[in-house]
Amino acid sequence: MNRLTLYARTLRIHQWVKNLLIFIPFLLGWQQVGWAPAGKVLLAFVAFGLCASASYVINDLLDREADRRHPSKRHRPIAAGAVAPGTALLLAVLTLVAGLALATLVGHKLLMLVAVYLAFTLGYSLRLKSIAMLDVVTLGLLYTLRIIAGIIAAGVELSYWILVFSMFFFVSLAMLKRYSELYNLRRRDEESAQGRGYGAQDLELMAALGGASGYIAVLIMVLYIHDPVIAEKYAHPQWLWLVFPALLYWISRMWLIAHRGRMDEDPVLYAIHDRPSYVVALVCVLGFVLSL
Repeated sequence: MNRLTLYARTLRIHQWVKNLLIFIPFLLGWQQVGWAPAGKVLLAFVAFGLCASASYVINDLLDREADRRHPSKRHRPIAAGAVAPGTALLLAVLTLVAGLALATLVGHKLLMLVAVYLAFTLGYSLRLKSIAMLDVVTLGLLYTLRIIAGIIAAGVELSYWILVFSMFFFVSLAMLKRYSELYNLRRRDEESAQGRGYGAQDLELMAALGGASGYIAVLIMVLYIHDPVIAEKYAHPQWLWLVFPALLYWISRMWLIAHRGRMDEDPVLYAIHDRPSYVVALVCVLGFVLSL
C-alpha cells in the first residue's frame, strides 16, 4: 500500500460520503436561491470533510489501544502501527487548519458551526461515547449539524421538518451500528463492549429502540409530504410519495440484515457497497426531481 492510500485510510476519506448531507438543503431549496450558493455549499462540504477527518484521526489516536483488541478495528492504520502517532497528529493538524480556513471563506456562521461540531466530536471521543444512549443521540446530532451547515451555506430557509427527520433517522442508524457491535459481541461470547456503555444483554433493546426511531423518521417524512404549506413549494408534490415506500423499505431492510448478522458495524459503509441502497437513493432523488 502506497503512502497516499495509507494516509487516505487514516483520514477516512470514504467517510466524506456522510457530508453529502450538506447538499440536501441546497437541492431542496434551490428554487428559492438559484444556483449562486453552489460554490459556498461545495466549500462547506470540503471544509466539513477535512475537519471530520481530523476528528477521526484524533479519535483513532485516543482509541488505538482498544482498537488493537478489536477484531476489525485493529486493521486501522494507527492501531496497526502503519502510521506513527506523530505522523497521524500532523495529518490531523494540517487537515483541521485547512478545514477551518475553508469554513472561514464561507462565513463566520459556518465557522462557528464547525467549532460546535468539533467540540461535540472531541467530547464524543473523550467521554460521550462511553455513556449509553447519550452516545447515539450525539451521533444523530453530528449528522444533523451537517444539514444545518448546508442550510447556512446555501442561505435557504431553516426547515424544522428536515432537522427532526434527521435526528430520528440518524439516531436509528447509530443504534443500528451499536446493535451490530453487540451482535458480534454476543457471537464472540463476550459480555461487555470495550469503552462502551453497553453489554450483550442490551441487544434486543437496541433493536426495539432503533427500529422505532427509524419508523418515526419515515412517519415524519410522510407528514412533511402531506403538509399543505410544504406542498405549495413544489409544482408536482404527488411525486414526493415515491420517497415514502423507498425509505420504509430501506430502513426495514437494513435492520433485517443486521438481525441476520450480516451488517457491517458501520451501516453507512455497508450502504456504500450495497446496490439496493443505491436504487433506493435513486428513487428518492427521482421523486424530488419530478416534484419540482
